[in-house]
Amino acid sequence: MLDNERAAFQARTGASPAQMADLEAFRIRLADANEVMNLVGPDSLPDFWNRHAWDSAQLLTHAPDARTWADLGAGAGFPGVVLTLLLKGRDGAHVWLIDSLGKRCRFLQEIVDAFDLPATVINGRAEEQGVTCDIVTARAVAPMERLLGYAQPYFQRGAQGLFLKGEKAESELIEARKSWHFEAELAPSQSDPRGRIVTVRSVRRARPQH
Repeated sequence: MLDNERAAFQARTGASPAQMADLEAFRIRLADANEVMNLVGPDSLPDFWNRHAWDSAQLLTHAPDARTWADLGAGAGFPGVVLTLLLKGRDGAHVWLIDSLGKRCRFLQEIVDAFDLPATVINGRAEEQGVTCDIVTARAVAPMERLLGYAQPYFQRGAQGLFLKGEKAESELIEARKSWHFEAELAPSQSDPRGRIVTVRSVRRARPQH
């Protein structure tokens, strides 16, 4: 099963043999680390290539020219590490992996060092960082209303949002519009028909109702 999904991932992404080798090595490191700290649900690891790798990599099809990304709440490295592994070698490519939990940042730093990735790991609150990037992204971090708050400084510096969301994406956007003005487009996830990829731009906080 893993071999079939690995081949499907390579066909979808056009990843090189070297990139595939790095992604496989990352998968093994993640599985080892997951035995001592809860980075991802252990039941999801057998579906690594679709649920984690392809779920992350599909973002590149929505922003093929983007070179700089900030992954808020980077966690186990999805989507940030997968994006960095696929962007490695492109001129100007850089990914910021931002997480508030030290142990996750230590894991991410080990991955960045092991694969010599064009990435910076930041242990801190997402909304307090001075990062300028093309795309701000996140997966499974917070409902959209709070996520826009975390990402607001990045929007102010010119970033566009590209967020991986689940089946509640539409209702999250409705709720977020009570606090924010923004433009949003939804596209179906290619890794899970229940999921959505939400593109967000022109974000500003709504004036409170009096």
